[in-house]
Amino acid sequence: MAAADHVRSGDLSDLAGCKKGYEPSLLLPLGFGAILVNLPYSGVIDQMVQGKVPAAGIIEWLFKTGIEASEAMPILLFIGIGAMIDFGPLLSQPVLFLFGAAAQFGIFAAILIACMMGFDLKDAASIGIIGAADGPTSILVSQVLGSSYMGPIAVAAYSYMALVPIIQPFAIRLVTTHKERCIHMEYNPKSVNKTLRIAFPIAVTIIVGLISPQSVALVGFLMFGNLLRECSVLNSLSQAAQNELANLITLLLGITISFSMQAEKFVNAATLMIMALGLVAFVFDTIGGVLFAKLVNVFLKMAGKKPVNPMIGGCGISAFPMSSRVVQRMAAQEEPGNIILMQAAGTNVSGQVASVIAGGLVISIVTQYL
Repeated sequence: MAAADHVRSGDLSDLAGCKKGYEPSLLLPLGFGAILVNLPYSGVIDQMVQGKVPAAGIIEWLFKTGIEASEAMPILLFIGIGAMIDFGPLLSQPVLFLFGAAAQFGIFAAILIACMMGFDLKDAASIGIIGAADGPTSILVSQVLGSSYMGPIAVAAYSYMALVPIIQPFAIRLVTTHKERCIHMEYNPKSVNKTLRIAFPIAVTIIVGLISPQSVALVGFLMFGNLLRECSVLNSLSQAAQNELANLITLLLGITISFSMQAEKFVNAATLMIMALGLVAFVFDTIGGVLFAKLVNVFLKMAGKKPVNPMIGGCGISAFPMSSRVVQRMAAQEEPGNIILMQAAGTNVSGQVASVIAGGLVISIVTQYL
């Protein structure tokens, strides 16, 4: 019965991906893979034929090779993500780095809550990373730390990424007033020359690698992808990374993660708790960024300077560019003509980098206590 129930849950993932448009590039293969691994005597997982001869299953092989053995799939995906990102809005306004860092508060709050609810440290840390709204980082952290809940964590991370337009406006309105949401911000960007654009990914990789060696794979591959974009002499490779590589790895990652969604591992109370904790982490990340922006406004007021729109603090998550677009739409709804998109985009990009660094820091800290 549990397997049958889980086949139906795979159907729901397929429906969410196809009909509702919720992260279809991952939820569709993940949902279909869940159906495959839960069919009786399925050939996609390892079995003993006639009780003697081992028969290799393709999904289990992909999981053991591409995720369990080397974390290759989620790491390779960062090349494509890096190639998609334009750091220009962030480099022209370096102060936005602070907002990206502040918006990682929900990760650590969720880790603490998960520990209080009875999850051990490695599982709690893996669950907390859901708050970064970064699916590949969530998968990688849960694998490196050896969490037994990779399937639910992946589903939660990508589901909440898709629900950014619903969750973030609710969280932002909880801690802001109409007047604050109407604040206008001038955009006078400094010019960002080519040398700085090329030096930035190299410098970030070296600095983060020295501070948090466990982050090197995550940050390094992200920045390598961005270097492909900015060097201007590898345009074909940059386009391939953004399109073919990212799409293929996302597809394979989805169907491979389904191995951890076998009914006996997935259909339980812990899955519901993980979904709830992931939502808490996501909401707290958004609120943490907004409250930090409001704190910055206190000091700006004391210095006699113009305040920032606190909504941009909520963009410091990894859901790029969806989060910045949501905040811009909110600003326009509150006061037509209010444009804060570039500031929101800069914060959103800083959140992409900060979430990857946070993932590496969590791995570094937790592995010291395991």
